[in-house]
Amino acid sequence: MSFYSHGHSPSVLASHGTRSAADSAAYLVPELSPGMSLLDIGCGPGSITLDLAELVAPGPVVGTDQSPAAVNSAADAARARHSSNVTFMTADVYALPFEDESFDLVHAHQVLQHLPDPVLALREMSHVCRPDGVMAVRDADYASMAWFPESPGLSRWLEIYRAMARANHGEPDAGRHLKSWARKAGLREVRVTASSWCYATEEGTRWWGDSWAARVRASSYGSRAVELGLSTPAELDEISEAWESWAGEPDAWFAMLHTEILARPALPTAK
Repeated sequence: MSFYSHGHSPSVLASHGTRSAADSAAYLVPELSPGMSLLDIGCGPGSITLDLAELVAPGPVVGTDQSPAAVNSAADAARARHSSNVTFMTADVYALPFEDESFDLVHAHQVLQHLPDPVLALREMSHVCRPDGVMAVRDADYASMAWFPESPGLSRWLEIYRAMARANHGEPDAGRHLKSWARKAGLREVRVTASSWCYATEEGTRWWGDSWAARVRASSYGSRAVELGLSTPAELDEISEAWESWAGEPDAWFAMLHTEILARPALPTAK
């Protein structure tokens, strides 16, 4: 099991629940076809999983997460969308409860950055993917984050987050490592691309700023930062207020880079 730096508070689940296949898995969509079986690891509240399930229906889809709260949220979302080909369950990425070669496609979005051994996770994911199947992974690179106007509070927010993620044995700048990790895991035919999230509309910057303002105050970001001695409650209040102030700026802009890989799984001899 790994320590998830964001936690699974309602503010985090609400934020992650806005993600879609269109904004988070566009690189993967051309690989999908009806009838494929798909495993989505670290599914969170399931919004991406459910989009992918629609694209491969009637193929079976399984979403896994280590958090029961996330799995429950995903199951609620599936019922709301009347999705009939999706199952959600808790599982450990290092010990997936599936037979080898069970899925046509194995997907993980923003997962490897939180793991102390991402290469081992890729090898485990590879085992449950069919030899001619597809491995799809996307992770952010926190060092690439940029914003305007300049804000000392946001700079401090990022500094704390990167330190906390590494204290949790993760790699916040995972995007730049994906190709290397894939090669170390023995994945084949590795294709690497990059894409970004950009918040520049009044609605988008307000949502992003207010989301992080809430998460700084009421998620694992704040409690873990204090626990590790990286920040104080008073400073966290200042950072949250900085997010709110930034979000209200008419020129507000925020962008972040993500790396994506598509690959064939490692051959069985790599197990």
